Amino acid sequence: MYYWVGATSSDYAGTPPQPRSGHSTVNIGKSKVVVFGGLVDKKFLTDILVYDIEAKLWYKPECTGNIWQWSELTGFGDLPSPRDFAAASSIGNRKIVMYGGWDGKKWLSDVYVLDTISLEWTELSVTGTLPQPRCGHTATMVEKRLLVYGGRGGGGPIMGDLWALKGLIDEVSAQWKRLSIGNEPPPARAYHSMTAIGSRYLLIGGFDGKSTYGEPWWLVPQDDPIATRLTAAPPRNIPESKDAASLNGNFQPQFKENQSDKFPLAELQRRLQISVSQSNSRLPIVNELEDKELLELASRFAGESVSANSPKAIEALREYWKKAEPNNIKFKELGPLLRDYQRLIHRLHLEKSASDQQPGFDERATYRFYHVKNVSQGEV
Repeated sequence: MYYWVGATSSDYAGTPPQPRSGHSTVNIGKSKVVVFGGLVDKKFLTDILVYDIEAKLWYKPECTGNIWQWSELTGFGDLPSPRDFAAASSIGNRKIVMYGGWDGKKWLSDVYVLDTISLEWTELSVTGTLPQPRCGHTATMVEKRLLVYGGRGGGGPIMGDLWALKGLIDEVSAQWKRLSIGNEPPPARAYHSMTAIGSRYLLIGGFDGKSTYGEPWWLVPQDDPIATRLTAAPPRNIPESKDAASLNGNFQPQFKENQSDKFPLAELQRRLQISVSQSNSRLPIVNELEDKELLELASRFAGESVSANSPKAIEALREYWKKAEPNNIKFKELGPLLRDYQRLIHRLHLEKSASDQQPGFDERATYRFYHVKNVSQGEV
């Protein structure tokens, strides 16, 4: 079983890629992950970012070199139909496996293998419950199986399911199997990238039809140390037996319809375009001067004459929150507001034995929390 875990600042130093979709991500050896290009806000990107796996560092390399020359190769055998937004991955040092895509009229769910030495294409005959046809997904080869995640197509329009194709190396019948997830997944997406780093998978970017994502996510096995960051929800009951074949055509639309109720955090994150996760008491308390979102909000309330990272600006923001009605606070302020509340409560707890109390806190005051049961109840 796998778990989705949002990447945090403790996972890396440097600046990760900005939100994007349609980009390319590849492994270089066992120590580097390279991200190139993509699209955000109708702007095409040409930047290159590198994640150093061993140093846990994102950086932008200096690029030089010559222009290479392309030459067209002619294949034979079971030639695949023309398509775009398919996904492919290497099998060892000689072969490439390709799955899905869009041919201009319909989404595809076929699997082809190309021998890069002989240039022969072979269409695979696969068994098991088939994934919904799709494009804009990822296909990541790890050990003996191909992992397919997300995309758009017949089961969506935007999907967040996870599939494994086995039997590609052992020369046995290739078989699809839908994998169970042990907790709440990130928002469904297409045109993202997912790269294998050891036993982990790094998910970057993507687009859901409205929002472009930027927060990295880890997909890890249940025995991975970082899987304990979140309290896992009960495993989802995904049909994997032959009985699932009769449900396959109806399962995905039903999942899409009920997605907001089953996974409110994921839907809230998709709508607000901010990082939302379950509570974890072991997360460190971030200092005010290191909370970029808090400082950005503080600068709006303090005015240009006051520095955003000055105590006066931060107190002005806290005073605004103290007097504001709950329905006047925007959803995008909830992240920095709750972090600041946690920070002040933590500080008050540590200093409770002393006579000094933080400004704005009275032990006789009543603190009310507002629970959003369904995100459709609120407006940004």
